Amino acid sequence: MQVLSSCNVWSLGMATHRRRSCVLSRREICFDGMSSVCSHSHHSPNDAVSPISIPSTFEDETQDFGAMLRKVVLSPTRRVLMASLTLYSCFCSSRYLSALALGDPSVTLEEVTPPMFSSGPLFPIEDRIVQLFERNTYSVVNIFDVTLRPQLNVTGLVEIPEGNGSGVVWDEEGHIVTNYHVIGNALSRNPKAGEVVARVNILASEGLQKNFEGRLIGADRLKDLAVLKVEAPKDILRPIKVGQSSSLKVGQQCLAIGNPFGFDHTLTVGVISGLNRDISSQTGVTIGGGVQTDAAINPGNSGGPLLDSKGSLIGINTAIFTRTGTSAGVGFAIPSSTVLRIVPQLIQVGKVVRAGLNVDIAPDIIANQLNVRNGALILLVPANSPAAKAGLNPTTRGFAGNIVLGDIIVAINNKPVKNKAELLKALDDYNVGEKVVLMIQRGSEKLELPVVLEEQSS
Repeated sequence: MQVLSSCNVWSLGMATHRRRSCVLSRREICFDGMSSVCSHSHHSPNDAVSPISIPSTFEDETQDFGAMLRKVVLSPTRRVLMASLTLYSCFCSSRYLSALALGDPSVTLEEVTPPMFSSGPLFPIEDRIVQLFERNTYSVVNIFDVTLRPQLNVTGLVEIPEGNGSGVVWDEEGHIVTNYHVIGNALSRNPKAGEVVARVNILASEGLQKNFEGRLIGADRLKDLAVLKVEAPKDILRPIKVGQSSSLKVGQQCLAIGNPFGFDHTLTVGVISGLNRDISSQTGVTIGGGVQTDAAINPGNSGGPLLDSKGSLIGINTAIFTRTGTSAGVGFAIPSSTVLRIVPQLIQVGKVVRAGLNVDIAPDIIANQLNVRNGALILLVPANSPAAKAGLNPTTRGFAGNIVLGDIIVAINNKPVKNKAELLKALDDYNVGEKVVLMIQRGSEKLELPVVLEEQSS
């Protein structure tokens, strides 16, 4: 007797197949082979399993190749693998079944149930935060862009569109303050004043949210602010208390309330982590003087309040710095000083009246190409304008076609101006009709020119 390898058996099979055609299905190979294997599993541990052998001579060429193959070869198919696992679990499952019946019947439920202790009163700092939230949560509303409606997905969850956010109750007349970009999709259609652009959910005293139509009063893209109005009963309108952002200190505690990802009236707590930040708003403009916080601000928090430790509004949450779309610990809010200056104008006239020079200022890219590294370069000065009468010079071309630089504004009332953004930020501090002194660079000399500010054209 000699032991044959699988290759020898295959060669033998091929030789035999020339004399006799034998058709063997996978199922025959699988289950007949497995039954042969499982039959060996009943040997005792001390039994030696003898190798599979066949006669060294094959005089009977009509021998059934299928029968021999069932004893020697198992087809390496997925069906064989699954059958192996099934049969193995049938014969060797006792080692796992015991794990399903673990437990100690000698004990009672009362013996293994620990006592429950009362949490007791809150710590003073916790109680203060709870009271701040309960007092201010009724001043925070949920805003849905009327052009973007929530929809149910296949799992039954509500998908909240990007155009949803938060807002604050401004007064008892029903004015609601939010971000421009929260209702930006509706505003892109140029709605008229009084037109419905959003749906506003207001939390009533009984804990229910009541839905109202939000009609457009005014919007300012440059400061990412908008004002809506709802026809709601005064008993559910609880105006927010406005604080002073000018007195903020880095490190003081702050709270943010909003509706992140559609979860209404969510509270996050943090500290003021920075002041006077330039905010890159979703409206595509840069807002100066921003308040930076590490309180978690996520999509849906936009338009909601940032509160100080006394519960006063110190900012309107507007943006986050993130690489993933969720909070990364750096959020920004429009300071309340800016909100107090913009919102009353939006309510009164529907727009913001800004003081300006009404001259064309070169963008930073063009200024850098013209080798202007410091200051705001004037490109165009309208004829007969206050700026022209004050003597400001525009950028022109010489006789040879070369560019002759105009005046470069380097300071306003001795406040340095490094670029166009800083010029616009400095002009925000003045009103129409005020006189300011411009420090300009003209060629190699510096001049001071007094200018009366006029209403900045849109």
